[in-house]
Amino acid sequence: MTEPVAGERPRGKLKIYMGYAAGVGKTFQMLEDAQELKAKGVDVVVGYFEPHGRKDTIAKTEGLEFVPRKKVEYRGAEFEEMDAEAILARHPQVAVVDEYPHTNVPGCARAKRWEDVEALLDAGIDVLTTMNIQHLESLNDQVWQMTGIRVRETIPDWVVQRAGEVVMIDLTPRALLHRLERGAIYGREKAERAAQNFFRESTLAALRELALRQAAHEVEQRATAESGDRILIHVTDDPRSAMLIRRAKRVADFLGAECFAAVVEGAGGEAEEQHLNFARNLHIETRILEGEDAARVLVEFARRNRITQIFLARPRERGFRIGRNLAQQIVALATDMQVVIVSEREPR
Repeated sequence: MTEPVAGERPRGKLKIYMGYAAGVGKTFQMLEDAQELKAKGVDVVVGYFEPHGRKDTIAKTEGLEFVPRKKVEYRGAEFEEMDAEAILARHPQVAVVDEYPHTNVPGCARAKRWEDVEALLDAGIDVLTTMNIQHLESLNDQVWQMTGIRVRETIPDWVVQRAGEVVMIDLTPRALLHRLERGAIYGREKAERAAQNFFRESTLAALRELALRQAAHEVEQRATAESGDRILIHVTDDPRSAMLIRRAKRVADFLGAECFAAVVEGAGGEAEEQHLNFARNLHIETRILEGEDAARVLVEFARRNRITQIFLARPRERGFRIGRNLAQQIVALATDMQVVIVSEREPR
């Protein structure tokens, strides 16, 4: 970790309260901790709080200072968003920010709430925030396969990995469904919609297992040093490249491995550049390689950079024979490293 330069404020600390569904108690616990900090004399403000009509959670805000939201007009309607600039001007020791993955209305200074939080942290303000596991970028495909629902609001893994603390808030699916039925999570109409999406017991059980595994991984990752693994992702203009990048990044994070994404002879392609930008957003190093023999160029780059695993998308064409497609050429050449050929699975 880089030490702050003399005269500069040290970066604030991020604490994430993570669950697997709305209603497990993330915001309640966050506010309870905020009240404890206030009781100890810490300067705490609520930067953003979404009550959802939950009386017990609302009661936990009593006595806490709120920074008023800002009003943003968009397409003839008025919306309320967190006023990050007002929080920066107020400069508390700790800011409470609910719903970390939220997308801001166009016209705000930043596109995502997590980007607002980064600005607060950079200013030396500690932040308490909440999110669900299905919003983690690298799990996007896995959640879609499990639930059939594509989560649109995601947070890059590197943002979560920089958190000083991640607290898992757990509740059994049966208890959560009971809370939903008695109106403790949403009003009747919204509860009925929720029951048709994530709030099915089998789905909740799968998401909970995912969240518990992630929590265990967070503990393991913070306790162990980096491995000697280095992963290379072969990026093309194929739409499946985004899935491939997510899958490889997930493996890299579990292994504590360095990760690279490379394009061969495709620097001008708009789709390829989009995929490289996506990789950069996940803090993956990117390279554009030149050469007529794509397989040889990729494998030679891998050897020079001590790559241990190459991730490729499974070719779409039939007749998976050596020498016929790029994947098999790479398999034949990369005999001293592991080649992982990833196929896209349909949701269950």
